[in-house]
Amino acid sequence: MQFNGLSQPYTRGQPLPELLKQRILILDGAMGTMIQQYKLSEDDYRGLPGNIRFADHPGDLKGNNELLVLTQPQIISKIHEQYLDAGADIIETNTFGATSVAQEDYKMPGLAREMNEVSARLARAACDKYSTSDKPRFAAGAIGPTPKTASISPDVNDPGARNVTFDTLRASYREQIEGLFAGGVDLFLVETIFDTLNAKAALFALDEFFEETGERLPVMISGTVTDASGRILSGQTVEAFWNSLRHIKPLTFGLNCALGAALMRPYVAELARICDAAVSCYPNAGLPNPMSDTGFDETPEITSSLVDGFAKDGLVNLVGGCCGTTPDHIRAIANAVAKRKPRPFYREGAEASA
Repeated sequence: MQFNGLSQPYTRGQPLPELLKQRILILDGAMGTMIQQYKLSEDDYRGLPGNIRFADHPGDLKGNNELLVLTQPQIISKIHEQYLDAGADIIETNTFGATSVAQEDYKMPGLAREMNEVSARLARAACDKYSTSDKPRFAAGAIGPTPKTASISPDVNDPGARNVTFDTLRASYREQIEGLFAGGVDLFLVETIFDTLNAKAALFALDEFFEETGERLPVMISGTVTDASGRILSGQTVEAFWNSLRHIKPLTFGLNCALGAALMRPYVAELARICDAAVSCYPNAGLPNPMSDTGFDETPEITSSLVDGFAKDGLVNLVGGCCGTTPDHIRAIANAVAKRKPRPFYREGAEASA
């Protein structure tokens, strides 16, 4: 995988490399956490009573958050706008599981292309509403890991078993990418990576798209360290993870999910030491806590204080929140890091060099 498309100028998202030099940028927080607060029913997910399109769809649809862009678009738009009002520079499309591979769980693989395009349009419209000449806003096409993994066996008794192929993943991601681009995203975010081979399938599909269309958007990459071992689920340390994907020359490279900021810090510090890309970090709001309104331990004050510590020590260029974070968390983070300088980063010959 050569990523020849990255030798060409960006067709969208052009200001981002320069903005990352000037200040720490803010990513939005959790989408799922905000959706849960609506306590939506099965009928709500189907769009009933007003929208009968999915009234007779077989199987349960409750929990298919990506479907909400078709059945409850006003909710998704409101969540986007809440994060933008809180100070987010970049919001993610509601497409974490909007691939045909992931949508097979709901018997909706044929809707993946539509979900991505509509979701991108909703995010882009929200960005247009909040953008100013001094503070442009950007829609990131969220590309999640899928429930199936190319390098991890689903059967503990058969280590060689696989439930998906690289080519199947590549084709599914390509469809997602085409939908997101058609809907107007400014950049792509391959995120919550726990299997590097899945990520490579997504990045291969991006490269194909860039080469065949002549378009080029910034690419952000974010992996997930699953526990105190300091490794992603498929076994790589953060240094090995960076080295396996650094040839892609991403605009940002970082970590999200699984851990709160306190536990994530040593791994972010390691990336800050070795990366020649901008470093991102969007942690969970601490540990899960079913007694909390958001399902997680940390208040906005706690999370923002920890993330500000990263910024104070010069470790990051882009910060936000993952599971359990809300617009209040993002507002607190944005206020905390506003006085901090971004981490210097260098890449010879790249637009993102500082």
